[in-house]
Amino acid sequence: MEEKELQDHIYAYMEKMKGKKKLKEKDVIKKMIADHEGAGVDKDSAKGALRAMINVGKLMYSYGGGASSVEIPSEEYLKEKGLI
Repeated sequence: MEEKELQDHIYAYMEKMKGKKKLKEKDVIKKMIADHEGAGVDKDSAKGALRAMINVGKLMYSYGGGASSVEIPSEEYLKEKGLI
């Protein structure tokens, strides 16, 4: 599976879970491996796709309750950082 396609699956999953559960990085990686293992997705490719999305601002890390999580940034955050 191409990294761009994997990123699309990650983003769709993050949108689906938004507001329901705070997801850790490893939760997202495990879900992508479980759903797309037959398509050649392994830990390294899932992690690389997730990190690439974080680097460009499509996803971000947040911290709360003693644990870090990955989430889709709000529009206010993106405007503040000059990404939109």
